[in-house]
Amino acid sequence: MIFSKDIAKKTAELLLQINAIKLQPNNPFTWASGWKSPIYCDNRVVLSYPQIRNYVRETLARQIEELYGKPDVIAGVATGAIGIGALVADYLNLPFVYVRPEAKKHGRQNQVEGYLEKGQTVVVVEDLISTGKSSLNAVKALQKAEANIKGMVAIFSYGFDVANKNFNETEINLHTLGNYESLLEQALDTRYINQEQQDILALWNANPSEWNAN
Repeated sequence: MIFSKDIAKKTAELLLQINAIKLQPNNPFTWASGWKSPIYCDNRVVLSYPQIRNYVRETLARQIEELYGKPDVIAGVATGAIGIGALVADYLNLPFVYVRPEAKKHGRQNQVEGYLEKGQTVVVVEDLISTGKSSLNAVKALQKAEANIKGMVAIFSYGFDVANKNFNETEINLHTLGNYESLLEQALDTRYINQEQQDILALWNANPSEWNAN
């Protein structure tokens, strides 16, 4: 669920502006999963642009307080959300931890890095939601550490049905600044794409694993 349509379109405008999101319906990308995709999103680019970084940090922080109150700890999902998660925690003057995809094989063998007490309330920060698998893996690690998960916020979501299903099944409350629908609207309004390209992008989102640009 997005916070608001206005925020979603503003977020789309900024991410397109700095090429954090690239739309190439006629020259698709290949994801690590093997999927062909007319969109590529790398929100780590946000960290390189102070004005946009501050907008994302402050908007996420305000929404966390509005949705969940002030948690005890902010947790970022490695690696993409470590930077923005730490910035949000700093803005809210809260402790920060981050969650690895799996526990380290050496040393203390941590999966959750930083200081986290049992029973503390946590809001998880993500940069991008695709299927939700890696995000919810982080939630499981925090729950294993006996944290109380209040919810998750993210910069952007592709809005895949499988992600909605995964979050509903685990009963984790997710809110994002932007989503795919608002991205396409903003891209069309600003002539970043034309109507034919928007139709291609909409078809991909409906069935990304089977979509083929040819």
